[in-house]
Amino acid sequence: MIKLEHVDKQFADHHALNDINVEFPENETTVILGPSGAGKSTLLRSLNLLERPQSGIYQINDEKVDFAKELPTSQILRVRRKTGMVFQSWNLFPHLTILQNITEGPIHVLKQSKEQAEKVAVGLLQQVGLDGTQHRYPSQLSGGQQQRISICRALAMNPEYILFDEPTSALDPELEAQVLHVLLNLAQSKQSMVVVTHNMEFARRVATKIVFVEDGKVEFDGTPSEFFDHPTQRIHDFLNGMQF
Repeated sequence: MIKLEHVDKQFADHHALNDINVEFPENETTVILGPSGAGKSTLLRSLNLLERPQSGIYQINDEKVDFAKELPTSQILRVRRKTGMVFQSWNLFPHLTILQNITEGPIHVLKQSKEQAEKVAVGLLQQVGLDGTQHRYPSQLSGGQQQRISICRALAMNPEYILFDEPTSALDPELEAQVLHVLLNLAQSKQSMVVVTHNMEFARRVATKIVFVEDGKVEFDGTPSEFFDHPTQRIHDFLNGMQF
């Protein structure tokens, strides 16, 4: 379970997170929705400590972080090992093969043997429909394929949660569908996930929980059925604006 209590993040002239209290259940898919600039990515990045709120408590299973205190490097590393991050752009190492991209972390951080790491990597490539690509380089793959590789890279670290920040926003509809299919399979396998997305159909199909954020505040925290079928006026306007 990930839990945030009274989390607050303020930039010079912008209250990015305003007294956030929310839980992200284990073995479920929580989708974070909201208009541009609402604080969605700041909220997600806080779960990986890429953003540091000024106050509040963050708990991921047995690890508790007090944002009001200075965080030791050891704690930051522990949290990041529990939370794999997949970004909008895949950020693969261009000079490494696909296999090397996936196995770098497990070998150097988790201290797995090369043989063990490569075995896991090949299995993950099969899982996302990219078996046979392990000796290619990122430039030889499409954007959708590279994003699936970045998902493999995150999974190879065996995180407790995977965090997705608009993972398909840089893709055309056909490639987006390939990546969303992988996320759907992960959701069905009960991988714990938190996803920021603009894709309402994906949110309806995959989410077990919806968190709607606006102006740095959680304005809705509930089921997809409540969100889509019984929306408040504000959510109704948001969905219409998304042409859902």
